[in-house]
Amino acid sequence: MIKLIWGTHWDALFERDKKGILKKRMMELCDGEYQTFKAKNGAYVREHFFNTPELRALVADWTDDEVWNLNRGGHDIFKIFTAYNAAVNHKGQPTLILAKTIKGFGMGQSGEAMNISHQQKKLDKESVKRFRDRFSIPVADADLEKLPYLKLPEDSPEFKYMKERRMALGGFLPSRRGKADALAVPELSKFDALLKASGEGRELSTTMAIVRIMNMLLKDKQIGKNVVPIVPDESRTFGMEGMFRQVGIWNQEGQNYVPEDHDQLMFYKESKTGQVLQEGINEAGAMADWIAAATSYSVHGVQMIPFYICYSMFGLQRTMDLCWAAADQRSRGFLIGGTAGRTTLNGEGLQHEDGHSLILANLIPNCISYDPTFQYEVAVIAQDGMRRMFAEQEDVYYYITVMNENYEHPEMPKGAEADIIKGMYKFAKGGKGKGPRVNLLGSGTIFREVIAAAELLKADWGVEADIFGCPSFNELVRDGQDVERWNLLHPMEKPKQSHVEKQLGASPVPTVAATDYIKLYADQIRPFVKGRYVTLGTDGFGRSDTREKLRHFFEVDRHWVTLAALKALADEGTIDREKVAAAMVKYNLDPAKPNPMSV
Repeated sequence: MIKLIWGTHWDALFERDKKGILKKRMMELCDGEYQTFKAKNGAYVREHFFNTPELRALVADWTDDEVWNLNRGGHDIFKIFTAYNAAVNHKGQPTLILAKTIKGFGMGQSGEAMNISHQQKKLDKESVKRFRDRFSIPVADADLEKLPYLKLPEDSPEFKYMKERRMALGGFLPSRRGKADALAVPELSKFDALLKASGEGRELSTTMAIVRIMNMLLKDKQIGKNVVPIVPDESRTFGMEGMFRQVGIWNQEGQNYVPEDHDQLMFYKESKTGQVLQEGINEAGAMADWIAAATSYSVHGVQMIPFYICYSMFGLQRTMDLCWAAADQRSRGFLIGGTAGRTTLNGEGLQHEDGHSLILANLIPNCISYDPTFQYEVAVIAQDGMRRMFAEQEDVYYYITVMNENYEHPEMPKGAEADIIKGMYKFAKGGKGKGPRVNLLGSGTIFREVIAAAELLKADWGVEADIFGCPSFNELVRDGQDVERWNLLHPMEKPKQSHVEKQLGASPVPTVAATDYIKLYADQIRPFVKGRYVTLGTDGFGRSDTREKLRHFFEVDRHWVTLAALKALADEGTIDREKVAAAMVKYNLDPAKPNPMSV
């Protein structure tokens, strides 16, 4: 570390000081006092810094202007050059230069070392004149009000040097690559195994589905080398240990130790040619890795396909500023929020249980976000995302939530691909009876509770339900708002319909939506739902318990979905209110139960 603190003008005083009193005085002061000194004048510094007879004797033959000119190292060209020269020529270690500078340097009485310097919009004529004199700028008094640029002669060494450096950086205007060579993105048929039912008794999680997709891509002869799996921690939790053996963990030094699990098939293998980036418990570092890979098409002209997988509570919430910066840089890639939802990772409580990351994702204009339930949804979304980002080269990136809950996965409804991508598809149609009817919507793990609620409604109350999977309420609201805007700007043309309106149709039956996220997530589409609309969500703090108890606590399980549907029908006058009360008794739902938001 090179400390660049005191400027050249102090050197004479250090030579005079034979007792170390100057250094002692410097160490006594705090930064705020140093700031005050530079906001005053030489007389003030003489009185308050050189505040003993011995110290004052050091500058007895100096004028107040000379005392005032005692400078900081970060503004002294000789000290700066010496520090950088030492840093550049030091080998074998990284070098840090710690430079001390002054806020508003050069502004003089208009703001130098003053807290107001950030609010100053311009300098008055006298301050400009003092600036000119202080830095010996060759501008005549008559030209000061014009604030002319200082132009170096084109044949001067300074001009030639700056032009050479500018040319080395790519020219006078900043530019970025908007495209690189397109990648041969696999067709959806490559993931055909995920589009089929998992099979009776074969349970798996959506986390396993996304890892399976990553493994398939890594083995792809055309784009396998472009895939960048990134994980900050818990690789084995996400089922990624197979990648250790398959492609290895990248380490520029290779593996210099025997790993604890070396005798296992999937041991912790580091390699100079590895592809997995394992950052330890360092979400900011992993996000920086992801941004580097996600912008490689622009920086290096080579497209990479980064998958950054982490606990969803530790992704957007912890690194939201980097997520926004990634969007601003037109990053392309996949952020995977693992163990997502507020009730899916039982036993981890407030630390892990995420009920709002999808709301955060929707704040980022070019972030496309999904909350899939089944492996076929994951496959359709991932394949279409690759098409958009790496074949069509759209400036978007994806946030996909996945869960660690294992269950059987059905086959994809025929022809559902396009609707899945739009954010809502018909999963199952209710019976054709003329009795009471509702629409049920859901996403993530809670969609399975919605499906179960449809069975309860039919079996216990004679209510038919049309069931809709909604892997992205965020995409639905963006579509609806886009349609509203189009209709606003085309008043003489036939109004368009949002995707939600097309899916639900003109029937005004009540609609109930339930997710593992706060109510606001599903509530966003309310303007596009005709008829009564009820949303259930996990508002409140996460907590530790079983999934079943958590879903009851947050009032999003099958019984609460059933109750909400019956209450909506009663409010419409379709059924008697006694049925709602009977359902509370049947399902043991306590009317005195506290609001989850208040606990």
